[in-house]
This record gives sequence, C-alpha cells and structure tokens, in this order.
Amino acid sequence: METFLRSDLAMEWSGVDAGAGVRVQRARVGGCEIVRVHIATEAAAARLQKPCGRYVTVEGGDLCRLDDGALDEMRRVLSVELRDLAERACGSRVSRGFSVLVIGLGNREITPDAVGPETVRRLAVTRHLCDTDRALSPTAGLCRISAVSPGVTAQTGIEAAELVRGAVRAVSPDLVIAVDALAARDVRHLAAAVQISDVGVRPGSGLGGGGRTLSRESVGVPVIAIGVSTVVDSAALMADALRRAGIESPDAAVRQALTAGKGYFVSPREIDLQVAVAATLLSGALERAFSVDGYQYPP
Repeated sequence: METFLRSDLAMEWSGVDAGAGVRVQRARVGGCEIVRVHIATEAAAARLQKPCGRYVTVEGGDLCRLDDGALDEMRRVLSVELRDLAERACGSRVSRGFSVLVIGLGNREITPDAVGPETVRRLAVTRHLCDTDRALSPTAGLCRISAVSPGVTAQTGIEAAELVRGAVRAVSPDLVIAVDALAARDVRHLAAAVQISDVGVRPGSGLGGGGRTLSRESVGVPVIAIGVSTVVDSAALMADALRRAGIESPDAAVRQALTAGKGYFVSPREIDLQVAVAATLLSGALERAFSVDGYQYPP
C-alpha cells in the first residue's frame, strides 16, 4: 500500500513489521485478532512518521454483524488491553481510588465523528458518588470515573485541548482517556478495528482536522487514546479498489491522480448504526477496564 495514503491504524502502516526500533506482537483471543506495535526509538518513529509509544489494535469483524457473544468477547479483550496500557502509563495499579477522566472528542452532529460524544453519553460515571455518597460508591464496582464531551472549536470557539486542561485541573485525574473517530486505509477495517495507544491524540485528526495534541506534556497526566475507524480517505478508497483489481503498485500518473485535487472522507451508509454499536462497545470496555476487579485473559 502506498505510503501517501493516511491511516490511524498501526496494523495498516507500511513497513511496520520491518526495521530496527519496532516490536510487533500478534495474538488471537477467541475471535479477536490483536496487533501490538511498540515504536521504541526516534529513528523508527521518523521512518514510520508516528510518535514513539505503544499501539494496540483489536479487530473482531464488522461490529454490526457480531452477535452479543462476540461483542462481549471483544469488550473483554479491549478492557484487558486498555487496563494494561493504562497501568503501564501511570506506573500504578487500577484500584477503587484510581481516577479517570474520559474525554469524548468529536462533533456529535456529524455521525462519523460522533464516536467520542456517544461513548461518553453511554458511560457510567462515578466520581460524584465517591464525593457525595461514599456509602453508595462501592456498589458501583468502579473506580472514580468522570467524563466530558468538549465539542469542536467551530461549536465552542475553544480548542478541545484548552477545555481538557481545565477539566484536568478541576478533577485531578490519574489518567485521561480520549475517545475519538479514526481513519482507516483498508475498507475492511471500517467499523471493525479499535485502536488503543499511549501517545495521546490530536483532536479532529481522524476526520482531517487537528488542534493541539492531548498528551502528558500538554495536560500534565498520562493520556490514552482509544478509537474506532469510521472513515476512509477517498484516495485510499480508490487505491483499495485498484489493489482488489490486482494493481498493487500504481504508476506515477495514477499516484498523481490520487493525490491531486480535493480529498474527501467516505463512511459506510450504515454509519449511524455502526457508531451506536461502537459507542456501546467502547463504553462497556471502559467500565470493565476500570472496574475494581477488572478482567484477565484465561490462563
């Protein structure tokens, strides 16, 4: 696949399996394929044009076509991977007093970009219980969870990163979880692949925008990003069609045609249902990841 075709998914990056400074681990748990990528050196980051850090992609098939059992299995897998990455980032174990601030990035009025706000809308929040009713809070079985959907700059006039910094000062969380829409390069990964990373996130990047990056450096606490691929770039869509026709390496004229002119983002026609399923999946995975007991893979 051509390197000019953008993708947020580590499993799609060209050359990710090759070269020094990159470790790739592949695993399968039930029906879920897990690809763990660790970019360990600045040289590798420059080669792949991605920040150093850990990227975990979980794919279990088209979310809208999974039955309840398969969705629950994917939810458990995501919770384990998310909890492991969170504890690595924070250097501590998740416990009842652990505090998480979940940020639902994106524009709820644009369906492919609504994964973050819709996830927050479905999420069980518990910080207020811990602060106002300590007798009730243990029954939730969750650590201290708070959540906010900051909207987009065009709606508020304020960058999401600025609002998140204010929320972090008010809540003092151990960890920020940023939920956002992602762009895929392969149409087979649309609404099928979920990625978690510890490198932070630039709000709006999945849909071609991009404000200030949310990261440990910008907000003061570790930031874990989690998202579902909901869009594909029009050039990537054309390149994917060529690949399916057996043209793996387009000539210079075709590459120029793919990169010249206006670019568009394309989403599936059933994207409203896919976003609803994805938001339910992610909110459930977050609740399991930050429950007191958590979930572990069977030995």
